[in-house]
Amino acid sequence: MAKEKKQEEKKGPAVRDVGAPARLADKYKKDIVPAMMKQFNYKNVMQVPKLEKIAVNIGVGQSTQDAKLLDIAVAELELIVGQKVAVTKSKKAISNFKLRQGLAIGARVTLRSKMMYEFLDRLVSLAMPQIRDFRGISDRSFDGRGNYTLGIKEQIIFPEIDADRVTKINGMDITFVTTAQTDMEAMELLKQFGVPFVKREQPVAKVS
Repeated sequence: MAKEKKQEEKKGPAVRDVGAPARLADKYKKDIVPAMMKQFNYKNVMQVPKLEKIAVNIGVGQSTQDAKLLDIAVAELELIVGQKVAVTKSKKAISNFKLRQGLAIGARVTLRSKMMYEFLDRLVSLAMPQIRDFRGISDRSFDGRGNYTLGIKEQIIFPEIDADRVTKINGMDITFVTTAQTDMEAMELLKQFGVPFVKREQPVAKVS
């Protein structure tokens, strides 16, 4: 038994089963495509935008003083996404921050196909409802090319993370890359997947 346990530890992060199709992949084909074709008057299925990939980035600036913090962050991110992640390194030296070029300062991963859909499903269904006083996410973080970036302040909202064992709270940036031609189409696509957008009111100009 001890030998089997050691072999399991060497395997690293558990990679989720990729056999059965993801729930959201099936939803896209059966429900989202017909709905968007009707709403935007697309003439054929190929015009319907799709979610191409999801990129997740996490920065650990304090790892320059304590390398263990980065190791922990990498392990947690791998638990959350279910696949191996890449360590990011500084591109240039910044003396004020005691940062040398090539120093490991974060981690990133790109999710596609089933892993992408499963991550999105868990994010929307399980993680977001754990955010305190959550009412939805801003509709202002699109880049003008149909991509959206969401900032998460705490990794503990994900069910894979045991909050009682967390030594440091880390945030992350999650970027949804779509094939949409406009931000309006991209937002509707993400809405159809269950992403809860909240329209922010435009600031009212003060009258002197």
